[in-house]
Amino acid sequence: MLQINSDESQFIFEALKKKFPDARCELEFHTPFELLIATILSAQCTDERVNIVTAALFAETNTPEAIIALGQIELENKIHSLGLYHNKAKNILAACRVLVENFAGQVPEEIASLRQLPGVGRKTANVVASNAFGIPAFAVDTHVFRVAHRLGLAYGKTPEKVEEELMQVFPREQWTLLHHLLIFLGRRICVARKPNCEKCPLTPVCKLYLCGELLC
Repeated sequence: MLQINSDESQFIFEALKKKFPDARCELEFHTPFELLIATILSAQCTDERVNIVTAALFAETNTPEAIIALGQIELENKIHSLGLYHNKAKNILAACRVLVENFAGQVPEEIASLRQLPGVGRKTANVVASNAFGIPAFAVDTHVFRVAHRLGLAYGKTPEKVEEELMQVFPREQWTLLHHLLIFLGRRICVARKPNCEKCPLTPVCKLYLCGELLC
């Protein structure tokens, strides 16, 4: 397999910063708790749709105690349009109870502690830690997974393995921003069905473009 070298990895980082200067977390939030809930709700749903639902939800209910007071049925009614609402509501309520019982109602900063919350996997924990608390982390969603393979940045068959490989290729201080840059690339140019290579700034180093093989 062709491997990205250090010069190529830095070219990727700088080129993406130039292409997407506004790259950021597109989930709207004001507190770590709001980001936690929004990230759980974002599973198999667009950020745009989540933001519409959470704007109404958080205007009335934006603490673990308030979510618990809503109860399962009322919370389901408020998030119904996002899909998977039953399981999402169940996990959110369970996570809120753990926050109240074990963390004094506060969202913890540590990834290991975040993963103790129901419905919070490694990706969600990384999103919250990096965006709410400024802790460098590399959340690997479907966009990052796809783009990393196509570029030749990673070859792992699981998000966890791809995360490990990306953390080896890029310095720690770049992880959080690069996560957003790769998502922007995956949503706007390197889309799942057919990448729009003509608009991509990374063709000089992209293994898919140079080799003509889909590596994901």
